[in-house]
Amino acid sequence: MKNTIKLIATSAHSERATGLEVIELLNDADPRTLTLEGVARIDLQFPKFTDGRAYSQAFLLRRRLGFQGELRATGDVLVDQLQLLQRSGFDSAVLRADQDLAIAQRQLAHFDSFYQGDAVDPHPLFASTDASLDAAKSATGTHAMTPVQTTNINTTGATA
Repeated sequence: MKNTIKLIATSAHSERATGLEVIELLNDADPRTLTLEGVARIDLQFPKFTDGRAYSQAFLLRRRLGFQGELRATGDVLVDQLQLLQRSGFDSAVLRADQDLAIAQRQLAHFDSFYQGDAVDPHPLFASTDASLDAAKSATGTHAMTPVQTTNINTTGATA
């Protein structure tokens, strides 16, 4: 997966969203109640890093509601959350003040691709075209991923 999430230092982000095209959505609000027409950015709140409701909101906004604007993670956002933020559909993240941007960039570089689909790319790796599968394999240095034929084994002793 290409690193697509923009990292923002706390000092570079204003606390309040400004403009009519920006919405601040608390993590207990239902995104399905929003009118998304004309909205350029939605700030989703992480009041604590252990509270993951904003991940669900982002997924809903991207996959079910088709929101194409920017989704920004704000609040108690840690470097450890970046991969999941990106895969959930976030475009940018405002890191907590004690988080290091250089470490965050390295964290995002750890994985080039993922086997499962996500909010950004719903197609799992095994369902990819041969060309994109070959590109993912060469990027990750993995060997050919060929399907394995399985056999049902009856362990109860009864004949099938």
